[in-house]
Amino acid sequence: MKRKHKQYSRPRRPFDKIRIDEEAGIKKEFGLKNKREIWKADARIKVMRKKAKNLIKADKKDQEAFFSQLRKIGLKVNSIADVLGLEKTDYLNRRLQTIIYRKGLAPTAKTARQFITHRNVLVDGKAVSVPSYIVPVELEDKLSIKKVKAKKNQGGNCKC
Repeated sequence: MKRKHKQYSRPRRPFDKIRIDEEAGIKKEFGLKNKREIWKADARIKVMRKKAKNLIKADKKDQEAFFSQLRKIGLKVNSIADVLGLEKTDYLNRRLQTIIYRKGLAPTAKTARQFITHRNVLVDGKAVSVPSYIVPVELEDKLSIKKVKAKKNQGGNCKC
């Protein structure tokens, strides 16, 4: 069995007031469960930046392949400078939870998360239960919420 490695790293200064306040605002805005999700997004952005730095000397074909891969997930990137300018909020905006909330399918970001974890959200007709799912641009219009069936009273408790 393969060992699962961490997908993020903790901040170097654990009690930095400015960072804590900034992360609290991001956590509230995006309806995140904990700050670990912010750190994971930050780590993903760092990986993208590292790839972009390695592609500086590469030919245009490789660079364009990388840019098209990022454009597919919805990041507006046309050059290496754009990739280096990405922020964690750009990545967090592409999460399923955020898109469900921004499209108006859920009243708050927290309820969007609850819909997703209860498997009430369909992406292209398939139930997805991961709030951090990165929605590709072509599937953004194919999001929907399951219709809840009305339960019939199964007798016994009715005081008619």
